Amino acid sequence: MSVTITAALSACSPANHSLRTTLVTKISGGSDNVIPLGMKSETKPCFRGLRVTAKTQALEKIKDDCVYRGNFTIRSFEIGPNRMATIGTFLNHLQESAANHIRDIGLVGDGFNSTPEMSKRNLIWVVSKMQVIVDRYPSWGDVVEIDTWFGGAPIKNGFAMHWLLRDANTGETLAQANSVWIMMNKNTRKLSKIPEEVRDEITPHIKDYRIWDDIKLSKLHDNEADSVQTGVIAHWSDLDVNHHVNFAKYVGWILENSPIPILKSQELYDLSLEFKKECGVGDELKSLTRVVETDSHTECQHMLQFESGGEVMRGKTKWRPAKQTNVVNLWSLTK
Repeated sequence: MSVTITAALSACSPANHSLRTTLVTKISGGSDNVIPLGMKSETKPCFRGLRVTAKTQALEKIKDDCVYRGNFTIRSFEIGPNRMATIGTFLNHLQESAANHIRDIGLVGDGFNSTPEMSKRNLIWVVSKMQVIVDRYPSWGDVVEIDTWFGGAPIKNGFAMHWLLRDANTGETLAQANSVWIMMNKNTRKLSKIPEEVRDEITPHIKDYRIWDDIKLSKLHDNEADSVQTGVIAHWSDLDVNHHVNFAKYVGWILENSPIPILKSQELYDLSLEFKKECGVGDELKSLTRVVETDSHTECQHMLQFESGGEVMRGKTKWRPAKQTNVVNLWSLTK
């Protein structure tokens, strides 16, 4: 049974700087954790299935500086064997758009993506949780329009970052993503509370508009895993400018341990991540995967942990039959 939802994003913008984008979303299914666009955060919908499609009406240029809008073109080295963009492509552009948004609102300090008050305290952003829902992967040459904004996070010491990706030519929704960002001291590598001075910098740019619920993933034990890969090592080339392993790299590690039959016949449409601890150069990790088949899709539970013990990341992926291809829409190494 399908549900039709009409959402006016202009409701979350100031009257004189409105985001006049109206989405008519037909949902014949969806995710366990994402609230459809335009639905209040306290509403908990219940629906099943796989596809989410949307039509954009009366699209106008955003004038509200709380929302950053940018375009990017899918390049030849960002597509997989099926000629479609990979989940890694999406993740890299999500991070790029977040960085551009922080720069666009004038909050870049001396550090990479750090605000001036964060830079004074040697604080950096790290991702605590993330979810990406994909309706359709774009292909080579497609132009993707991406909206990015800050929102309230479901945890006390964090901010949420939201993204909405559309086909720039048709307005079709391609994907939506949500994440929680927390702060870490760059020198001690310990998590930090958000200083009031930093909160004061960011709060004016937050939209009181959420499109998800909190992500809670269960732990996977060795004796429950269908596949175990050892010898996963973090290298110097895996680090970003903050000497932090990029979240997209973690996704590459868990996908490399996904069962081959799933990768050859299905495509990833729902990705959830929950980070527990940072890993550094030379750390040896173990990747665990458990497969659960349902009537409508395949679900994989993932966990990365140190070889010596201790969780690094929990994950969950959902897969649907690939469209017109029998090869994987896999992670592609673009570095």
